[in-house]
Amino acid sequence: MKKIIIVFFTLLCTFALTSCTGSAYEGSRLGNENHLIMEYRIFNTTDSQPLKLEKGDVIDAEIVCDSGRLSVKIQKDDETSIYEKEKIDLSTTFQVPIEESGIYNITITGEKAKGSVCFKRVKGYLDRHTIDG
Repeated sequence: MKKIIIVFFTLLCTFALTSCTGSAYEGSRLGNENHLIMEYRIFNTTDSQPLKLEKGDVIDAEIVCDSGRLSVKIQKDDETSIYEKEKIDLSTTFQVPIEESGIYNITITGEKAKGSVCFKRVKGYLDRHTIDG
């Protein structure tokens, strides 16, 4: 009888602890070779999206941080990242110029995050906005 109670209690504790871990991601996500758009109520994981970019393009980024924190990394292949920021806890917008054509991975990690991110390719932005001096 004592063994049955111990087994039952162990199963009950295991069930209770695993049910409290919560979701890793709850929200919507759209991504292709030109953009990554995510809106989330819960984001406790890592997600990434490859973008096909050409020299002269710009990544137009908008981060809305309602709570929690994000880390963002933009990197071509296995090369050094062209943009990297950790522990983002405020909403922000920024642009990242592309100096070399290729496939760039945008990697986002959330820690108890709630909000949204939008990374869009703006084609030939630098070519159209270069100021000749």
